[in-house]
Amino acid sequence: MSTKPSKTRRAARTPAKPPVPRPGGKYLLRLFVAGATTKSRQAVLRVRQLCEVELANNCKLEVIDIYQQPKLARLNQIVATPTLIIEFPPPLRRFIGNLANLAGLVVELDVITKGKIAL
Repeated sequence: MSTKPSKTRRAARTPAKPPVPRPGGKYLLRLFVAGATTKSRQAVLRVRQLCEVELANNCKLEVIDIYQQPKLARLNQIVATPTLIIEFPPPLRRFIGNLANLAGLVVELDVITKGKIAL
């Protein structure tokens, strides 16, 4: 009797999605704007105000100009600006438009209001 070594097959590992970088429990926000227009500036001011007042600076905000970084716009499937993407905490959420309704953003972010934002 000859004994052949048994051939075992291992299941191929499927590549996992790289995890979204967790900035130490902070909110991770990405704001996509189109140039230095009035709407873009207002959106940046509103989101910064949201970060300062409602999130108590417990967030990392990345402002991305789609004219300067069109690859990021394509990668994130941006079809209109301004667009705010909340990447962390999950689930990923998108807000498209002038971001005038900060109360709606606060509800979606599920934070306790610490102060009022005057618009």
